[in-house]
Amino acid sequence: MSASTSSIAAGMPGQAGQRGWRARLVAWRVPLSILALCLLPWLLPSKALAVNVLVYGLVAVGYNLLFGYTGLLSFGHAAFFGAGAYATGIAIGQFGVPWFAAVLLGIAVGGALAFVIGLLSIRTRGIYFSMVTLALSQLVYYTALQASSWTGGENGLRGFTVAKLDIFGWSIDFLDPVKKYYVLMVFAAAALWLVSRILNSPFGAVIEAIRENETRARACGYDVERSKLISFTLSGLICALAGTLSALHLAIVPLDILHYQTSGMIVMMTLLGGAGSFFGPFVGALAFLLMEDVVSLWTSHWQIVVGTVFILFVLFLPKGVWGTLLAWRAGR
Repeated sequence: MSASTSSIAAGMPGQAGQRGWRARLVAWRVPLSILALCLLPWLLPSKALAVNVLVYGLVAVGYNLLFGYTGLLSFGHAAFFGAGAYATGIAIGQFGVPWFAAVLLGIAVGGALAFVIGLLSIRTRGIYFSMVTLALSQLVYYTALQASSWTGGENGLRGFTVAKLDIFGWSIDFLDPVKKYYVLMVFAAAALWLVSRILNSPFGAVIEAIRENETRARACGYDVERSKLISFTLSGLICALAGTLSALHLAIVPLDILHYQTSGMIVMMTLLGGAGSFFGPFVGALAFLLMEDVVSLWTSHWQIVVGTVFILFVLFLPKGVWGTLLAWRAGR
């Protein structure tokens, strides 16, 4: 046996172990993620912060499907987040729709909006795609601003507090922060299961192929445009779900939820946690919201500190917190 053959043989057990570890992680990523989210309220300083991490982490999960796994940088996902929230709030406050039906309506409205914006934006590439999504998102923002009789305009949408949830004959006090968290977590767990199924499906392999090399994916016979549109729509559906949960949680929908700053915050959370990692969006949301809570106690210019941290991450830890931990574990 030659020296090169010996080195290859010696390296095989380690490589097999790494493949086995990654396979186990993929197989158990949904239950492990749900377990971590179950413990979250008892690890953070307040239950309200835990709910915010859950909601914004779910938004980042939806965005990560498009950016981290499909490779499309959008600056317009606040539109779907806000559309879900506004549709739910209007349905409950102005039409008296039951909360669960209002959630389904919010998801449907956000998904339909994502389909329309995706249909218009996937015709472009690169920075042009990002700018088109930003422009269309701002169009939604100004539409909500002008439709004040429906949305409340600058004051936001108010007056639709959900105090109790009736589920299969059970009445749950939704004003209790712990009960509220675990009710919302059921929806987040369902979304995580859906994303995992998507990534494990042949469609998941297609969007990752598009991310790695769009030209080669098209040459292999994949319908790249249709795959992008489906990914964009699914991403919007998950962000809309997060918007409906935000509306139920806050009992208000501020106009700023549709602003481009919200889209930028979603991008930052995704990158801080680790784009292309399954649980990374929740880690990014936790890191961002913790920095906001802590630094804002010291200075009103907390955005400067958070922005500096973000720049450092982009330069020195481009895989984010969770992505770097996974890479470190894989390199051991």
